[in-house]
Amino acid sequence: MARVIADRMTARIDGDFVVFLIGMRINKPWKVHRWWPVFIAMPRMIRELEAVGPETGFLGHTGIRLHSITQYWRSFDHLEAYARRAGGLHMSAWADFNRAARNARDDVGIWHETYLVRSGEYESLYSGMPPFGLGRVGRLEPASGSRENARGRLSRG
Repeated sequence: MARVIADRMTARIDGDFVVFLIGMRINKPWKVHRWWPVFIAMPRMIRELEAVGPETGFLGHTGIRLHSITQYWRSFDHLEAYARRAGGLHMSAWADFNRAARNARDDVGIWHETYLVRSGEYESLYSGMPPFGLGRVGRLEPASGSRENARGRLSRG
């Protein structure tokens, strides 16, 4: 278990980055054969990304929750390159899902949202937390002085 940091902290990351939210919704729990392949695909892709290393542009993730995960990427180009990489787990999982869901889209749903974040146009606060989210993939700094409040943390200065 990660060490809890009792102080108020904020996260910084150099340059622009991407926040990618992705998840699934099990609409018909009894149709395990439809949603199980979707459910097990994400942990495999995360392991693939972590094994390859930083050249993928994958910065990290919050941890897989039951229905969603938050990922951090260096750029949209990196995210898209991974998603479209021939021979990668994502392409085969996406093809398998589309084949299986062609006539059963109401059994399991998938979704994602992509946010392009410009340098300095975000803020974060963690208090009594282990490194989490952007604080896990970026650099944690004390949320004090000019970074005491949200407006100060949003300042580009």
